[in-house]
Amino acid sequence: MNAPKLAINKIILAYISYLCRNMRISTKVSILIAFLSIFHNQLFAQKKLWDIPIIKKFTTTTKDSTRSPSLLILPVLGYSQETKVELGATGIYNFYVDKADTTIYTSNINTVVSFTTEKQINLKLETDIWTRNNDYHYITAVRYKKYPFNYYGIGDETLASDKALLTQRFFQFNFELEKKIVRKYYTGVNIQFENFTYKEGSPNENFDLSQVYGGYGGKYLALGLSQSYDSRNSNTETTKGLYGRIKYAYAPDLWEKDNYTGGVLSLDLRAFFPLHKKLTLGVQSVFKTLFSDNIPFYLTPQLGNDEIMRGYYQGRYRDKNYLANQAELRYRIHPRIGLAAFLGAGTVYKEALDLSHLKFSGGGGVRYFFDLEHNSSIRIDYAIGEKNPGEERQGGFYLSLGQAF
Repeated sequence: MNAPKLAINKIILAYISYLCRNMRISTKVSILIAFLSIFHNQLFAQKKLWDIPIIKKFTTTTKDSTRSPSLLILPVLGYSQETKVELGATGIYNFYVDKADTTIYTSNINTVVSFTTEKQINLKLETDIWTRNNDYHYITAVRYKKYPFNYYGIGDETLASDKALLTQRFFQFNFELEKKIVRKYYTGVNIQFENFTYKEGSPNENFDLSQVYGGYGGKYLALGLSQSYDSRNSNTETTKGLYGRIKYAYAPDLWEKDNYTGGVLSLDLRAFFPLHKKLTLGVQSVFKTLFSDNIPFYLTPQLGNDEIMRGYYQGRYRDKNYLANQAELRYRIHPRIGLAAFLGAGTVYKEALDLSHLKFSGGGGVRYFFDLEHNSSIRIDYAIGEKNPGEERQGGFYLSLGQAF
């Protein structure tokens, strides 16, 4: 610190000390006021607040011309009756495999590590890698979770009073590889292993796991193929283009008891339309079905999460088949800030689809783009769902990394 600034700070300290003695302010408050005064003096010695490097990094409206990677780490802090205090961290690392390729999609590695005072654990490591010219696409996921959740039963008419608290111990390994075979068209292979175990989450629950197929858990290993079409202009902040993916996997009979044997088919369709320079309409349809006579409850597709059919507790409605649709209007009001409004409609069903059973959701949210080069964002949404007679309206807040789709 140079001599003039040091002299100014000494004068400020002496003057505030005099005021505090005469005004009978406590010593702690005196010290706090002195500290804030010096901080104020040093802060405004800068040209502007946003010239401070760490603040400038997250407020500038200029992209990084070096196409450098970025890292964001956020704390995980929560409380619920089932978990008590939860502490941890989540982070995402964005990068280009080849910075010289201006057509390449953003690759990322994201992770979650959290623990609760009730000795519950949530660990996740996911990667999404795109090679030069987007010729190859690799997806991996490793997850371990020992965590409580609410089970309501099977079907689209479950009641809040059906809720039973269970504790799930879950391990997953997933690997997918897709290769571009012609322009914008990919073919791929995938392998997935999952292992589930369950126990009653509370000794006061009057719930018998033996009455549910797969109630005590099970495991399966599935091998499959995928086909994709992708003409999006970005995989993190899409403003135009189409995306479609169909994936089928088969789980052979490798284990006995309630382990799954059969097929899994999923379809994901998306379209994005630029309505204005800053306004985009995105639409999505998702379908999933299982091919087996015996389907353990833990594999039934679940309605509701932070990406589609927001506003519903994930697992409140679950069954053999799942269909969900959504539309989202996105407005980029500032390079760093975006707004969104969305509507959704979906259902789960056993055999025949009944459109009269569609459930609806809607809401809105804010996006903060912490990385302009990769268009990576923090998403805050609030959504509401249906209101059943005698129950509170379903809904909730969501805090996530990246757009919903």
